Amino acid sequence: MHDDEKSVKDSKELTEDRSGVSRRDFLKISTIAAAVPVVAGPKMVMAAGEQVPVHGPGKVPMTFNVNGKSYKATLEPRVTLLDALRDSLDITGAKRVCDKAECGACTVLLDDKAVYACSVLAIEAQGKKITTVEALMEGGKLHPIQQAFVDNDASQCGFCTPGFVVACKAMLDKHPDPTADDLLRELSGNLCRCGTYAGIRGAVAQAARKGA
Repeated sequence: MHDDEKSVKDSKELTEDRSGVSRRDFLKISTIAAAVPVVAGPKMVMAAGEQVPVHGPGKVPMTFNVNGKSYKATLEPRVTLLDALRDSLDITGAKRVCDKAECGACTVLLDDKAVYACSVLAIEAQGKKITTVEALMEGGKLHPIQQAFVDNDASQCGFCTPGFVVACKAMLDKHPDPTADDLLRELSGNLCRCGTYAGIRGAVAQAARKGA
């Protein structure tokens, strides 16, 4: 054996002796770890002098309160609330249209506040009350806001309608008798590509009169 080869071999043996794990065993362990899906709890790191939980990158168990019911799912921390609702919980009222937090078609209520579901991480929605358009209809009867949209022909293609209905619900809860400025401000984050804004304004006025 050449001196160079002997030196390399001695170096490997010395490293293995120090670590207690041979190079072959290390490769076996790494291969097994890579093949097994990771489902783990949060790790803790220090940030600004406090212990902060860090989740991921693998999937973690999550629990959601959607429309008064409890749901469980195992998701990666990067999954948005919209993806969790539609793809994992089969609650599809919130629509994926722009997926850039610009159109409002995915609007849901988070603790009664209108938010874009595409811009909220699912993991951040845990412990909060999530309300989607599905919760508004009761006993097979349309909510007054939904009925007002029908009566005023306030939807055409329908993709924006669920988001508008939920946003209108949040607005009327906040402003039972909204002014034109209230309507402009509170619904400015929802877009209708079909241009049915006159019908939507009529629907809001009708719903307000009925105390929706």
